[in-house]
Amino acid sequence: MNIFGLTLTRSRAVEKSTMTPITSTNSFWGYVRESFAGAWQGNVTVSRDEVAAFFAVYACVSLIAQDISKMRLKLVEQQSSGVWKEIRVASHTPVLVKPNHYQTRIKFFESWVLSKLLNGNAYILKQRDNRNVVTALYVLDPFRVTALTTETGDVYYQLKVDYLSGQPHEVVVPASEIIHDTCVTLFHPLLGVTPLFACGLAATQGIKIQTNSTKLFTNMSRPAGILTAPGAIADETAARLKAEWDSNYTGDNMGKTAVLGDGLHYEAMTINPADAQLIEQLKMTGEVCCSVFHVPPYMVGIGAMPTYNNIEALNQQYYTQALQAYIEQIELLMDEGLGLSASGRGTEFDLDGLLRMDTATRFKSHSDGIGGGWLAPNEVRYKENLEPVKGGDSPYLQQQNYSLEALAERDADKPFSKPAPQQVQPAQEADEEADPIPEGKLLELLFKKGCPDFAAFEEAA
Repeated sequence: MNIFGLTLTRSRAVEKSTMTPITSTNSFWGYVRESFAGAWQGNVTVSRDEVAAFFAVYACVSLIAQDISKMRLKLVEQQSSGVWKEIRVASHTPVLVKPNHYQTRIKFFESWVLSKLLNGNAYILKQRDNRNVVTALYVLDPFRVTALTTETGDVYYQLKVDYLSGQPHEVVVPASEIIHDTCVTLFHPLLGVTPLFACGLAATQGIKIQTNSTKLFTNMSRPAGILTAPGAIADETAARLKAEWDSNYTGDNMGKTAVLGDGLHYEAMTINPADAQLIEQLKMTGEVCCSVFHVPPYMVGIGAMPTYNNIEALNQQYYTQALQAYIEQIELLMDEGLGLSASGRGTEFDLDGLLRMDTATRFKSHSDGIGGGWLAPNEVRYKENLEPVKGGDSPYLQQQNYSLEALAERDADKPFSKPAPQQVQPAQEADEEADPIPEGKLLELLFKKGCPDFAAFEEAA
């Protein structure tokens, strides 16, 4: 059976029984991974789906994934000068423009990064043609992929049925057919750990704060309480009073005025939001999530904006601490996955869309580059999506710029001196006493240059 350019048969060189699966319970040290010590015994669980619904986690994950996916991935080649230049090759460019039949390049890389951030691992399946060239890439469900290792250290991947990626049968494929992108590998080289491992408890706390707050405001901002009597009452009386209170002053009857007699007193039992510092606690949980994803809090609506107005510096900080590691990893994996490293080619994200400066700063930077002589006008026009102009392919520099060597000569009272030209000795004049050329010989020399047939000229003469 031929799947993805691979011939799969029942007889395999490595039997499945000799492979060791790498799962979340397998690690070098066998630690039980909890959100905090004693969480499992206290029945405190951290659900990935519930944590992903927390506003700070969702904002950080979606921001990183969308910012990376909006950048175009270019195919570049190193020139003889050492400069990398964008090229188009029929064998590799199409898969970068349209990775598969149901996703655009933006949604493909967004799914890639989301799988990595939320699960710690992203598995990309390659589809090859008869030339063994990769023609399609599919982001697999990480819960349907299991990494396997053999006794000799070879890596395989067990893939379950996935019709969307064209995988109709469960199959084991070698590592050469999978691009495996991992987060920080705390426990095993083939097992990435999602950032939710570090911020799951804070996100769960934030979810609980929002849930309790919702219940409070659903109850018309009236917390639970207790009814107290001045003296002892029978259990039957207490049960009757509770039933009447729940029936008359909760649910649809919430907000009605209660008339208490016989010395009954209502006292709030739940701590109020002001005492609980609800806003401060919720902000703290969001800041913890932002710190784990390395996203500046102001970018997801937590805290105040920076006081200085330098968009380029803010974007550069965000790129360096939150995006660069993911971008470099994707570029390297794509180079290896498409077999570009050995051919002097590679992939590179176009960062201009991400690190774009404000208009005034951008134009000043372009002017300085052209005035400094290291940028050609057409290079700047290309960055601004303008057509090239005639004569704009060469850098320009003003005429009054001199080299340091020339300026040093000027200071030494030898302004821009040059070596004196060599004197050409004039040819020795003909001796006046030399014998003159005979008249007949002179005519012969003159007419040989202008008359092709000197004999005919002589005969005519």
